[in-house]
Amino acid sequence: MWYINNTQQETHTFELERVVSRDIVLFDMDGTLTEARKPFAPFLSSPLWSLGQIADIGIVTGSDMDYVSEQMSTLIQNHSIRYSLHILPCNGTKWYTPPEFSSHEHSIIHSAEMEREIGKDNYRKLLEILIKLQTEASEFDIPLSGHFISPRGSMINWSPSGRLASDKQRKRFKKFDKDFKFRTQMFSKLRTLFDSNGLQNVTVKLGGDTSFDIYPNGWDKTYALRHFSGRNVWFVGDRAHSPKGNDYEIFQACGPRSFHTTGPEETKEVIEKIEALIRENKNGIS
Repeated sequence: MWYINNTQQETHTFELERVVSRDIVLFDMDGTLTEARKPFAPFLSSPLWSLGQIADIGIVTGSDMDYVSEQMSTLIQNHSIRYSLHILPCNGTKWYTPPEFSSHEHSIIHSAEMEREIGKDNYRKLLEILIKLQTEASEFDIPLSGHFISPRGSMINWSPSGRLASDKQRKRFKKFDKDFKFRTQMFSKLRTLFDSNGLQNVTVKLGGDTSFDIYPNGWDKTYALRHFSGRNVWFVGDRAHSPKGNDYEIFQACGPRSFHTTGPEETKEVIEKIEALIRENKNGIS
C-alpha cells in the first residue's frame, strides 16, 4: 500500500492506524473542483490543505486519468496534499493511491473492464449503436470537433460534439442543448436502443455539459465506496439532484455526509463546513 516505512527519510508519512481511521472526503471534479474542462481552481488549495490535515481527499470523476492529470496537475504534482490524495477516475473503477515519496507517482491498484463485464458481443453492439447515433447527431446544427466516442476501459464516453471541442464550440453546444433539449432526446434514444438490443444491464448518464457516460449497471460513483469500507466517507458534487446526473447515486449513498455545490466558489464554503463537522465529531461534540 502507500504507507511509508519508518526507516525511510521522508517527511510525508502517516502511521497506518491513523490513516485507516481518518475520514475521507470525495470530490467530483468538473463543476466542483474545476469549471468544466478547466484547471483546478487555485483558491481551493488552502482550504483543501487544511481539510487534508484531518482527512484523506479523493477525486472521483467520470473522466479518465489523462483528463484528471491535465486539470488537477497542481494538486497531483506540486502540493503536499498529494500524499493523502486518492484519484478515482471512471467513477472509481480505477483507483490510484497516494505516493509514498516525493519522487513517486500515484499508483494504480485497481481497474475494471467493461467489455469483460458485459461480454464482447454486447460491447460491440453498444459501439455500433453509438456510431449510428453519432451519424444522426451530425445532422443537427451542432459543432463537430472530433474524438466523439471515448472507450475508457471500464466505461465509454460519448460526446456528440466531440471531446476536442474548443471553449467556443462547447458554449455553442450547451446553448443548443438548452434550447432544444438535444441530450434529453438522445438520452431517450440511447435507452430505447439499448433496451431493444438486450443491453438492459448498461447505464446511461449525462456526463458533464456535453456528453454521456455509459457503463455497466452498478458502476456509477458508488463503486468508489468499495475501496473505503469501514471509513466515514463524505461526498461533494454538482450533479446530485437528478437521477440522470452522474453524482446522484453516491450523493444518496453518503446520506448526511453528502453536499451539493454549484461550482468551485461554493465548494470552498462546503470544504470549510465539512472540516468543522469532522473536527466536532473528533472532539465528541454532537
